[in-house]
Amino acid sequence: MNRYFEPAFGHADVPLAPRTRVSEWLWRPWYAKLWWVAIPVWWMGMAASVKVAPLASFYDSAFAGYLNILFFPPTALVVLAVGYVRAWLDARPAGDGSLSWDEIKELERIRIEEEYWERGPGGVDPSFDIYDPRSGALYVGNPFGPNSVRRQHQWHRFEVVK
Repeated sequence: MNRYFEPAFGHADVPLAPRTRVSEWLWRPWYAKLWWVAIPVWWMGMAASVKVAPLASFYDSAFAGYLNILFFPPTALVVLAVGYVRAWLDARPAGDGSLSWDEIKELERIRIEEEYWERGPGGVDPSFDIYDPRSGALYVGNPFGPNSVRRQHQWHRFEVVK
């Protein structure tokens, strides 16, 4: 088989863990079910506090303010999604993740080659090359740069002649 279609670093024989759906983490555990059921109960109680005075005094307290945050649906969504993200990250292929010496050398060679083509055949960093448009104000073609012909002519006008 072509080497470009094989998994990287020899993980072809490692079976992947079955993928879990987000809904399994947001609704299936008992604490998630309890939390999602408590959210509408909390907000119905807050709506009832408009008519019932003892509920109004409770919902006006500082503790109820903290519970508003706890029973805010996006808060539950974010907190329950943490378990899903952990399981998703743990479903990576098994292995220690370390690279062999040959793989490290190959990655280093690729990095050096990419730097060479980034800088160009001359080997000068583009941010310091006055002939490279990527150098910004230093570029010779930039009309406002210090190396532009237009700007040099402006400086010649203000020279004091003896």
